[in-house]
Amino acid sequence: MIALMWLPMVAMAQNDWEIPDQATPTKTEVVKPNPNEKYLTGAVPVKNGKVVFEQTFYAPGKSADQIYDTLLDLVERMTQGGNQSEQSRVVVQDKEKHQIVADFYEWLVFTDKALVLDRTHLRFYMIINCKDGQATAEMTRISYLYEEERDPQRYTAEEWITDEACMNKQHTKLYRMNGKFRRKTIDRKDFIFNKFEEELKK
Repeated sequence: MIALMWLPMVAMAQNDWEIPDQATPTKTEVVKPNPNEKYLTGAVPVKNGKVVFEQTFYAPGKSADQIYDTLLDLVERMTQGGNQSEQSRVVVQDKEKHQIVADFYEWLVFTDKALVLDRTHLRFYMIINCKDGQATAEMTRISYLYEEERDPQRYTAEEWITDEACMNKQHTKLYRMNGKFRRKTIDRKDFIFNKFEEELKK
């Protein structure tokens, strides 16, 4: 198992990958009855005891080489994004096996308001396997380092954001503390997977 090393990072004010919140709905617009719906039961899958977000992306007519090159270029750019540390990098580039493994080490911001900056360090591995017409990506080995400067708290996704750890008994509400980790992790996963899909459609 790879040891996680937490190193000082340059402060970032926000998640640079997030789209600004939409305007508040008017009275005539339909408001979702439960804003947490997408984050509830089953939103964090567990595979063999480990949290693993997995998705297959289809690119009909494209070869494994083409898909590999496209996603490698995208992932390399992602590891150099605004919220990334110098430790974020592609650790495996195997064109023969058409496999990419990237180690992401970044800031994940919960709240950024006047006098209030609430964030955590997020680390995860992205494993991508390509073949003709498709690619499968796994986001796994997810961990957090919270309140590093005051009272460091380390969590793994398995102990912190699963259904059992994060929701009330009725599975209708997320706990306040670790619920924010679950929401932002899912949002981050959705953003990355959407980018993969967009690139392969070009």
